[in-house]
Amino acid sequence: MSTATLAPAPVRPAAAGSEQRIGLRSTVRHIGALTRRNLMRIKADPESMFDAVLMPIIFTVLFVYVFGGAISGNQDAYKQYMIPGLLGQTGITLAMAVGTGLNSDFQTGVMDRFRTLPIGRSAVLVSKIVAETCRALLSFTILIVFALILGFEVKTGPLELLAAVGLSLLFGMSMVWISMLLGMALRSVQAVQGVAMLVIMPLQFGSSIFAPTDSMPGWLQSFTDYNPLSALADACRSLLNGGPLTHSVLIVVGWSVGVTAIFAPLAVARFRKRT
Repeated sequence: MSTATLAPAPVRPAAAGSEQRIGLRSTVRHIGALTRRNLMRIKADPESMFDAVLMPIIFTVLFVYVFGGAISGNQDAYKQYMIPGLLGQTGITLAMAVGTGLNSDFQTGVMDRFRTLPIGRSAVLVSKIVAETCRALLSFTILIVFALILGFEVKTGPLELLAAVGLSLLFGMSMVWISMLLGMALRSVQAVQGVAMLVIMPLQFGSSIFAPTDSMPGWLQSFTDYNPLSALADACRSLLNGGPLTHSVLIVVGWSVGVTAIFAPLAVARFRKRT
C-alpha cells in the first residue's frame, strides 16, 4: 500500500506531537485505508479466516452431539441452551487473536514503516478493531445460519437476535483492547497465544455457556457469578428464548465499558511508547 493511499491529504510529518496536528477527517481516512489493508491481508491469506469460519461449526457439532445428551439429556433442549452462549464465546475467542497479528506486525517491521508515515497513531489500533468487527460479524452469521439448519429456534424475533449479536460484539470488541495490549507487551507470537489462552479458557469454561452452574462446587459458582461471560450467555438466552434480561444486559454493558475504559488507554500508551 502506497504512502499516498495511507495519507490522501498532504500532511507534513513531525517527530514530536505530530498526531495532535492531524485532523479528524484525515484520521478517518487513515482508518479506512488501514482497515482496507487489514482486509486485503485476509484476502491474500484466506487461511487466517479458518478460525472465524470453522470454529462456530466445530463447537456447535461437538457440544450438541457429543456432550448435549450427557449434560441436559436432550439434544434439542441443549441447542436452545448452548448456542446463545456460544455467541459470546465466539466473540471473545476471535478478539483475543488480534494480539498475535499486532505482535507479528511489530516483528516483521510493518510498524517501522507506519512510523515513517504521516498518519494518526490511533488509526492503526482503531483499524484493527474495525477489521476484527467484520470478521466477528461473519463468524456470528455462520454460527446462526448453521444453528438454524440444525434446528435451533429463535423464539423471540429478529430484533432480539440482532440485539444478542450486538451485545456479543460489544463485549468481544472490548476484549480486543486486552488482546492488543498483550500483543505489544509480549515478545513473541507464541507468548501472546499462550497468555491469551490462559485468559479465555477460565472465562469460557468457568461460565454458564456450556453447562448450568448448579452442579458446580461452591467456589466455582462464586467465580461464575462474577464471570462476565456468564452474564453474556444468560442475556443472549433471554434475548433468543425469551425471559427477563435487564440485569444480565446491564452487567455485560458495564463490563464492556469498564474493560474499554481501563485497557484502551493502556493499549494506546503502550503503542505510542513502542512507535
